[in-house]
Amino acid sequence: MDKVAIITDSTGYIPKDLVDKYHLTVIPQVLIWEEKTYLDGVDIQPREFYNRLKNARVMPTTSQATIGSFRKNFSHLLDEGCQILAILVSDKLSGTIDSAIQARDMLPEAPIEIINSNTIAMALGFYALAVARAAKEGASLSECKDLAEKAVDHTGVIFAVDTLEFLHRGGRIGGASRFLGTALKL
Repeated sequence: MDKVAIITDSTGYIPKDLVDKYHLTVIPQVLIWEEKTYLDGVDIQPREFYNRLKNARVMPTTSQATIGSFRKNFSHLLDEGCQILAILVSDKLSGTIDSAIQARDMLPEAPIEIINSNTIAMALGFYALAVARAAKEGASLSECKDLAEKAVDHTGVIFAVDTLEFLHRGGRIGGASRFLGTALKL
């Protein structure tokens, strides 16, 4: 087994052309909206999601990527003779890493490493792309893992929002915080 396959999850929002170029495997997160289940990036695309969100009366919920999805993809890549490095959304934001670990534990002898990115969005995407580029150039599993761990140690994320509405509706901030932030135009 010489080839290293890189797996990430859909919270990295890596454009499809780069997913294809670097042979990334992207495990979709699960979105639940009005009792219907969608696989992120498969059944619903980000543009459609945000368009629906603007007028939604009921906020969607999410569920971590499934053990079955990881197991299926791990098995497929192992059958192709790959070693696997999964770089995933922060365990503080999702249980996705738990799903990956449980799937890996079902394949105890398999060369599968799992990295907690401690982040989300394109910061995660950039990690996965950098490591996938190294893997494509022939880096070993150990070298890919070291590169990912260094990236995690040297990266942070700052974000801003146009409105506090969706943070409030999703339960991330309370009504008083929303009111005060909106009144002060924060």
